Amino acid sequence: MLRRTKLAAAAAAALLLAGCAGGGNSGDSAGSGGDSGGGDSAGGGLIAIITPAQENPFFKAEADAAKAEAEKLGYETSVASHDDDPNKQSELIDAAISQGAAAIVLDNAGADASIGPIQKATDAGIPVFLIDREINETGIAKAQIVANNAQGAAAVAEEFVAALPEGGNYIELTGKESDTNAGVRSEAFASVISQYPNLVQVAKETANWSQDEAFAKIETLLQRDSNIQGIIAGNDTMALGAVAAVEAAGLLDQIKIVGFDGSPDAVEAIKAGKLVATGLQPAVLISQLAVQQADKFIKTGETGEDEKQSIDCVVINAENADSYTLFALE
Repeated sequence: MLRRTKLAAAAAAALLLAGCAGGGNSGDSAGSGGDSGGGDSAGGGLIAIITPAQENPFFKAEADAAKAEAEKLGYETSVASHDDDPNKQSELIDAAISQGAAAIVLDNAGADASIGPIQKATDAGIPVFLIDREINETGIAKAQIVANNAQGAAAVAEEFVAALPEGGNYIELTGKESDTNAGVRSEAFASVISQYPNLVQVAKETANWSQDEAFAKIETLLQRDSNIQGIIAGNDTMALGAVAAVEAAGLLDQIKIVGFDGSPDAVEAIKAGKLVATGLQPAVLISQLAVQQADKFIKTGETGEDEKQSIDCVVINAENADSYTLFALE
């Protein structure tokens, strides 16, 4: 059962872990020697951080946070992107294995495609700590720490409904089909919006988390039928693509748009009145927790936490946008 953790409690846990975690400069790696049990009390070594493309500010924020936390705890780091390519991800994990990494922090390239490479690292004695995206298997990664996508997406959908009290036609933009988060968010959107029969979904298109693809999809759909009152997007990158397309069509006053992630550009769009709301994923906190738990596992052989951990999201709208910092609220 997925354990729900409130954001405040998670922050307190992060502080507790940080207070308990010791440093270490360049001790032996727990990943060398093929023992997946961990327990090197000296700590130190290399933590390999692998994420999707860091052109996306969300993935850059999580990579930067993981790197900073690891170096604060006395580890060397390597940071790389798999660009959502499972083959490239496998190559990067192989490289981490060959380097004798003490741990891998991974935002994976597919819920099914990532299972084999993660198992390979585990078999080589390198513990893997997943952030942001889960895999369709348990007992392989030492932790799967994700935002509570269902809770966050439902909260965003409530904001969407409130922005359209008279109802209307709406479009949904979804993410990559291989990403479990895309399906979870879409289902949560539907669980709320389906309760309002005056809101009618006239199109549901995948834009694969891409701003350019979202722009093209919305541009085409609006050319076919401009009688649209809302757009709900599975991430901020797609939402911002939708904003650009709607603005180009001169329909910003007519169409309400929401996103998900809590990116800086999305918050600026909220302040500018172009976006109604976004769901803030605590990317920085999640990355910090993953590194802290990796440090504890390396030193003691256990994390002290459940494998699956879920951190609640927070809605960002015009009321609290001024309190926003990078993927967090003050």
